[in-house]
Amino acid sequence: MASSSHRRPVPRRRRALLSAVAVASAGILIALVMVLRPDGEPRTVQAAATPVASTRPSVSHSAPKPTRPKQSTASATATPTKTTPKPTKTPTTSGAWPSPARTPASTSRPASGTASLAGRIKPGVTYSGVATHYDAADGDGACLYGPSPDLMVAAMNHTDYETAQACGAYIQVRAANGASVTVRITNECPECAPGHVDLSKQAFAKIAALSAGRIPVTWSLLSPSTSDTVSIRYKTGSSTHWCGIQALGHRNPLARLEVSTGGGWRQLTRTEYNYFLSEDGTGCGGPLRLTDIYGEQLTVNGIAVRPDAVQATRVQFARH
Repeated sequence: MASSSHRRPVPRRRRALLSAVAVASAGILIALVMVLRPDGEPRTVQAAATPVASTRPSVSHSAPKPTRPKQSTASATATPTKTTPKPTKTPTTSGAWPSPARTPASTSRPASGTASLAGRIKPGVTYSGVATHYDAADGDGACLYGPSPDLMVAAMNHTDYETAQACGAYIQVRAANGASVTVRITNECPECAPGHVDLSKQAFAKIAALSAGRIPVTWSLLSPSTSDTVSIRYKTGSSTHWCGIQALGHRNPLARLEVSTGGGWRQLTRTEYNYFLSEDGTGCGGPLRLTDIYGEQLTVNGIAVRPDAVQATRVQFARH
């Protein structure tokens, strides 16, 4: 019976060939599937890359760790620097100035003991040296204060005079016999060694006989009680173009004198004869600002340029 299909039967040989081709094609397809499947080797490479990426944050987190010891070391070294003020650079030359022993003054306030603007003569420090005497006449001297209301005055050695910074300082001088006297520095003793105080005859007589001539002493800075206020004096020849300014009657040693520039303050240079100079006239006749060794500031207004006239103010530094 004839087949109803119009397709010609495939010869056996050709059928075998087609079967072989089909098997080969299936093999290639399976291989491609194996290579490209998600469970293949590319996933293994991806997994290996993951730990590498994850290690980066751990490195960055651990990087700051070494800096912490450095910070702790810095804070440790900062502690000694707070104690460095302990050596105050007080030479201990025998028979000369400062004895290493510090005697805090009973009247000193805790906050004022530092006196950061003090020069060689500091509060709360006992200095060792010698005392002699001289004829002080009316009590005037290198500080150019003029006649003194009393003769309890002294001349400071050149080193501790320190370009007139000692001018006006009150010091208590004590002899080995226990006697003491308080004097105000109004003069300089150029030939005296550090620690040496040259007293007026009247002051020397309070602690020893004048015949003794030279005696060992200790002395220290005072901040005395006083009812006086600070006065200002302009030097001879002063004008609005050049002036020398002096402060008188200050309780504590004066560290700075400044003049107003209109937009701020300008510190004037101090001379050995105890005047502060404005060479170009800046601030002459204007507001003044005075600063003592404890850092207290007094502002003075209304002082005209009147050479050689002592002009009183209403201000005074605090007692320490």
